[in-house]
Amino acid sequence: QLQASGGGLVQAGDSLRLSCAASGRTFSRYDMGWFRQAPGKEREFVARITWSDDYTFYADSVKGRFTISRDNAKNTVYLQMNSLKTEDTAVYYCAAGLVGRIWGNTGDNMDYWGTGTLVTVSS
Repeated sequence: QLQASGGGLVQAGDSLRLSCAASGRTFSRYDMGWFRQAPGKEREFVARITWSDDYTFYADSVKGRFTISRDNAKNTVYLQMNSLKTEDTAVYYCAAGLVGRIWGNTGDNMDYWGTGTLVTVSS
């Protein structure tokens, strides 16, 4: 129901935009966001956008470089990633959590998970 896309191989300093398209249902009343998991590491929170007022939250490691947005008409959430660093290399997953869910750093409480999309940043 959540399909992520847009990953790829880029060089440090480049940009990518990830998309997460929802199908089969609407995700109104769900906050949407992104997590990532690097090889050998635990999954970690990246960004979140609320369903009603588009309030955004970011991990400190991406603040100022990444921007999350959503288009409710298209049932799609985006993650614009600028000034990419090698440490941003990971599989990125989109997720949806019902309003009121506690997100936490690993997203264990999320209601829906999307497919992952691999982002590889080379030096």
